[in-house]
Amino acid sequence: MQIDVQRDVFRLAQVFTISRGSRTEAQVLTVRISADGLQGWGECVPYARYGETLDSVSAQIASLPQQFDRQSLVDLLPAGAARNAVDCALWDLACKKAGLRAWQLAGLPQPGPEITAYTLSLASPAEMQAHAAQHAHRPLLKIKLGTPDDMPRLEAVRAGAPNSTIIVDANEGWSAEIYADLAPHLVRLGVALVEQPLPAADDHALLGLQRPVPVCADESAHDRASLPHLAGKYDVVNIKLDKTGGLTEALALRQAALEQGYKIMVGCMVGSSLAMAPATLVAQGALVTDLDGPLLLAEDRDEPLLFDAAGVHPPKATLWG
Repeated sequence: MQIDVQRDVFRLAQVFTISRGSRTEAQVLTVRISADGLQGWGECVPYARYGETLDSVSAQIASLPQQFDRQSLVDLLPAGAARNAVDCALWDLACKKAGLRAWQLAGLPQPGPEITAYTLSLASPAEMQAHAAQHAHRPLLKIKLGTPDDMPRLEAVRAGAPNSTIIVDANEGWSAEIYADLAPHLVRLGVALVEQPLPAADDHALLGLQRPVPVCADESAHDRASLPHLAGKYDVVNIKLDKTGGLTEALALRQAALEQGYKIMVGCMVGSSLAMAPATLVAQGALVTDLDGPLLLAEDRDEPLLFDAAGVHPPKATLWG
């Protein structure tokens, strides 16, 4: 079994800004695994928030032995970007060996399209209102907040897109007091969900807090080992393959979270259609699907995912799985 790692860069359609900074391109790692004359591939996005870089993730993948499978991979690499790309490449390879689609190998019903959020970059209220108006036809908009001027931005987006459902990602930028103060205004403006309002290290402050707007764990939730720490704090778990370490753990986390009474959000880093493709299986029936990475790009893979009025469609076999 041969593993090849390639660094790829995809230009963004416009500057993308969150409270932690701005970017103009998506830097990803593409992993190809070859065996028996076939090749499977996957993509990951190393994330600095979790101490990952292109170099560190490449080194993790290079440390793998020549022979392993999805089950043993869990013991070889921790949950994170490196394991994600390798795990998804193994799924793709297994599909090609078996002549089956990934949903069939996973024992899942045939997937269909899911409405996905579209993310508005952090900007001035006037810019965000104009951007919201451009995308007011979309049923679900996601706003990046986590600054001292969040309310003017939120009011502006609602004015620009009066009929869209809005979800908010505070990117760990609030405190419990800020959430409590903003909650009535979030309800008034029809916000359906708040994603990771508090820093993961301080989210104990959510215990016992009234949550009139459901709160979703993102940076606080990585894999099934995270679930005991979420009890009493969160209503929804955001599953991202770059956090779980691939489709295998993502599907297991989804099942475990549902059994424990959580709703499911399926999110992404800013990557190409290859990175989103496996996540479309996890997103089936989710409360919120947020797989808009390719919509933020100026360029994509040769066989991109289809996005239309029905949402994001599962991949063709020519892309993945």
